Amino acid sequence: MLAVHFGAGNIGRGFIGSLLYQSGFETCFVDVNNELVDLINEKGEYRVVLADQSHEELLVKNVRAINSAADADKVIDAIAKADLVTAAVGPNILPLISGLIAEGLKKRTSPVNVIACENMVGGSTLLKEKVYEKVTEEEQKAFDERVGFPDAAVDRIVPNQSNEDKLMVTVEPFYEWAVDETKIAGEKPPVEGITWVSDLTPYIERKLFTVNTGHAVAAYFGKQSGAETINEALESDKIQHLLSETLKETGQFLVKKYGFDSAAHDAYIKKIIGRFANPFISDEVTRVGRSPIRKLGAKDRLVSPAVQYAELLGKTPVYLAKSIAAALLYDYPQDPESVEVQETIHQKGLSAAITIFTQLQEDQPLFKEIVKQYEDIEKNGI
Repeated sequence: MLAVHFGAGNIGRGFIGSLLYQSGFETCFVDVNNELVDLINEKGEYRVVLADQSHEELLVKNVRAINSAADADKVIDAIAKADLVTAAVGPNILPLISGLIAEGLKKRTSPVNVIACENMVGGSTLLKEKVYEKVTEEEQKAFDERVGFPDAAVDRIVPNQSNEDKLMVTVEPFYEWAVDETKIAGEKPPVEGITWVSDLTPYIERKLFTVNTGHAVAAYFGKQSGAETINEALESDKIQHLLSETLKETGQFLVKKYGFDSAAHDAYIKKIIGRFANPFISDEVTRVGRSPIRKLGAKDRLVSPAVQYAELLGKTPVYLAKSIAAALLYDYPQDPESVEVQETIHQKGLSAAITIFTQLQEDQPLFKEIVKQYEDIEKNGI
């Protein structure tokens, strides 16, 4: 079996690639990083190490790589022959790989599934839209018959790392990969570790508004406190409290919306915070907090749960508002999005910036609470 996976970075190798190998696939990584591509082709294997006391290692074999910038035709041919296509490239890059995927799919007559493994709602659906923009209506109809784009929810912490062995990846032991079985074309791909679900939305939102919200919140509060890493930030009782209360708010609306068991969800929150505090993972707050404009988006991990909380529970989420304020205060000159946020606040004022980045309006109670929390953090710290 052949899997074509876009993205040979740490998540691609340490999470998706690892599970593909354990499921019996040959994996062809597609990337534009020449060094990674050459190393994968030279060695044909790499190590995945668990970030816990065991430091257990898995040697991932049966891998090769193609540079999509230099050898587009080879990528297209690989897709034409693949039994599965996956991607972990980041939401903003999905449109950029859609053309190659479209060309590869045109060459197929057998069913295949394309799964985007991204920290977003509807990643595969977005990729499908971009692929369909590259083909004719007739080709779209043909794709409808034999190509599946099942959405997925993925969860595994793979921190930024610099290893002497440049292919080695350190990952946390925990992982979750849930895939929407209702959008599968043909047979389900035989990947061990996938949880097949008939309704993915509760899984996506539970993960996005607990794990991704929590990780970002720990980063933004951590940056305000001067912490350099997430686990260092969580050594602070104050940040532990702020994080716990924020996730309590997201949990309240998730329980209300999807009928999750309240006690079970509280246990899930504690497990997530424990993962963030893992002393074997040193994840920089500037990595986790990067791209604040995306994270402040109306449908993303901070604003969306705050809006849904207000709508479902009829009150304003104070801790989510404080988290949004902390994101607006995130000042890291090496991050272009952080620079843009700070320049917008400086040039147009806080209120205008909130509307631009969150799409919230000044007459909303949540908007007013964000302003209040922003001014409080500026004056008193977190």
